[in-house]
Amino acid sequence: MAERYALGIDFGTESGRALLVNVETGEEVATYVHPYPHGVLDTALPDGTPLEHDWALQDPNDWIEILTVTVPQVMRAAGAAPEQVIGIGVDFTSCTVLPVKQDGTPLCNLPQFKSRPHAWPKLWKHHAAQPEADRITQAIRQRGETILERYGGKMSSEWIFPKIWQVLDEDEEIYDAADRFIEGGDWIVEQLCGQEARSSCMAGYKGMWDKEEGFPSPELLKSLHPKLENIVGTKLSKTILPLGSKAGELTAKMAELMGLKAGTAVAVAIIDAHSAVPGSGVTEPGKMLMVMGTSTCHMLLSEKKMKVDGMCGCVRDGILPGFYGYEAGQPATGDIFAWFVENCVPYPVYEEANNRGVSVHYVLEERAARLAPGQSGLIALDWWNGNRSVLVDAELSGLMLGMTLTTRPEEMYLALIEATAFGTRKIIEAFAGSGIPITELFACGGLAERNKLLLRVYANVTGLPIRIAQSPQTCALGAAILGTVAAGKAAGGYDTPQEAAARMARLKDEAYAPDATAHQAYTDLYQEYTQLHDYFGRGTNDVMKRLRKMRG
Repeated sequence: MAERYALGIDFGTESGRALLVNVETGEEVATYVHPYPHGVLDTALPDGTPLEHDWALQDPNDWIEILTVTVPQVMRAAGAAPEQVIGIGVDFTSCTVLPVKQDGTPLCNLPQFKSRPHAWPKLWKHHAAQPEADRITQAIRQRGETILERYGGKMSSEWIFPKIWQVLDEDEEIYDAADRFIEGGDWIVEQLCGQEARSSCMAGYKGMWDKEEGFPSPELLKSLHPKLENIVGTKLSKTILPLGSKAGELTAKMAELMGLKAGTAVAVAIIDAHSAVPGSGVTEPGKMLMVMGTSTCHMLLSEKKMKVDGMCGCVRDGILPGFYGYEAGQPATGDIFAWFVENCVPYPVYEEANNRGVSVHYVLEERAARLAPGQSGLIALDWWNGNRSVLVDAELSGLMLGMTLTTRPEEMYLALIEATAFGTRKIIEAFAGSGIPITELFACGGLAERNKLLLRVYANVTGLPIRIAQSPQTCALGAAILGTVAAGKAAGGYDTPQEAAARMARLKDEAYAPDATAHQAYTDLYQEYTQLHDYFGRGTNDVMKRLRKMRG
């Protein structure tokens, strides 16, 4: 009997990847990563049209290139036949939303709109819709509705309604020209299947949709703008499909482009961080998964529905069936370290890295590992891209305190790592304070793979042990797992994501246990972090926001 495979296709912030997985053993047979040719558009469109501060766009044609480049590559590398692939799963960084015509054509692909920024997909870290997010928060509170209880009490600029409303506010012609607004993951699934299939994961976490209550009421949406009153039944779909369900089958056209078999089962899309939960084998309450890359997403399962300050969402069956799936997050982690290396590291460090044939990050990590907690005399706030949890405020900015003329780059690097760990501890305490205790941490993603100092600091700051997912591609693996469920047992797959994860996901043997002495030292330093966190983040001193306005 020929081996059976599932295909997971992961669309990240900077690149996309395909992963071919053995359905029976979980062996990752082949993987291929391809960068987006246009990357993140945050200063200008491809034709040079400038973008304002806090914009972040992408080119949907780059996403199609991921399908046509990465999938044939993994099929060739594995020597797999098209008929051996029983299912396809897609995960996508979210909320990434684009305006399209009825047939799915992105408006930015139409000549008359290619120079109009609002015609392009808004990436998750597009924060220019913050004014709209604030007005939605205010409207919900004024009406006494309970929607925000599921989202930590505040609307995020990253989500679909603020981004759509920004289009309507700033370029009404684009809003009118869009027959539909659709999440990037749902759009990719539509390209694969030839029919729309909107995900409960994306709708629940990023679109204020609830399994029992549906989308926000027309009355609430009309109070925002008359043109938004009936958007759910016109430019958004009321039909939402659960995770693990079959979105459709691969069309003949896409099968030819990707080197696959027409009719292959395609799963409903899932958000990339959420996909990492089954991909890491986390299928029980009390275990928080940190998906660590350019940002960090904190994922948690619970049998209870609770209010948690600053959570990004609480969705029934939103990650795995049978649980409430909670999300929190930090909108910059790896991005902060990358910023520091690109802008603040002196030439001798680069010279040492070049001479040794290692990365600058490796040199800084090696030097920083020699420092004890608090030895640098520095403390930082991890808000280089705002704060997603628990403050939910994209207008906050970074801070480092305690620098002197003797401060060294590795001390600053360690302070930034510690700041992100303190931010995670703040999130853990918010959940515990709301009756959802966390007893163990799990980590996956590029940072967890590369930076051992980072994980050691996180264990010491939080006082919790950390386990590492075996797969370096947990998001793609989780998508592949859902692909096997879309195929179903009759086609050689599985009936539930939990059953598939038990067979296909693994953890590494290595683990990081907290050191009691270091944990106490970091607890003292964390108290200082908390005072700064509340002083600058809770309105005592809004200097960060005043500086942002001065910048223009």
